Amino acid sequence: MTSANAVRSDLSKLANPEKAAILSRFFKTGTGEYGEGDVFLGVTVPQQREVAKRYQGMDFDGIRELLSSPVHEHRLTGLLVLVARYSKADADGRKRIFDFYLTNTAGINNWDLVDLSAPNIVGIYMLSGDRSLLRKLAASRNVWERRIAVVATHAFIREGQFDDTLAISEMLLDDKHDLIHKAVGWMLREVGKRDQTAEERFLKKHCTRMPRTALRYALEKFGETKRKRYMEAKATR
Repeated sequence: MTSANAVRSDLSKLANPEKAAILSRFFKTGTGEYGEGDVFLGVTVPQQREVAKRYQGMDFDGIRELLSSPVHEHRLTGLLVLVARYSKADADGRKRIFDFYLTNTAGINNWDLVDLSAPNIVGIYMLSGDRSLLRKLAASRNVWERRIAVVATHAFIREGQFDDTLAISEMLLDDKHDLIHKAVGWMLREVGKRDQTAEERFLKKHCTRMPRTALRYALEKFGETKRKRYMEAKATR
């Protein structure tokens, strides 16, 4: 049995049809929704992490096989293996994992898949190097690549580096997708947790242009009076 088949077998033993039905609704798998066609087994993320721990030696072929699966938990478990491998790899290994990740974004196609992997692979890899690729991803026609671009900057935020987050957030202000609005607002909120002044400079400049969802997410840690002032400023424009 190949390692990919073993992962699939282990996950199938943990399948929970009731949870699968709930997750299918939560991740919008219906016709015309962002997760259309995604298939769920009903396996929790902690359970998937335990499975991933058993297969950290899986090669790229096995991970690619999981990422090509229509089953959500197959793809996420493959990504969790990749993240674990990245954390233990040397410089050459990290470069190979980074390149592999970016050539397989077709399988990184739901918001949790992005959020649990992009900061810990793309973001960490770019901490000490050229970050221009993030601008290219932010301009992609693929919503998941745009989400990768902004969520990857969480790794920079954790290091007190905000410029890329703010620049990419500005690029995405006119994005039409609600999942990008949420990601931008989330990352701005993370900036504000560390430097509220930096976040407010952005908000004062852009709050009237920001989608309401992005602004609401960005303001979650603000006091009621300040939140109301920004939302009212948005409402008048």
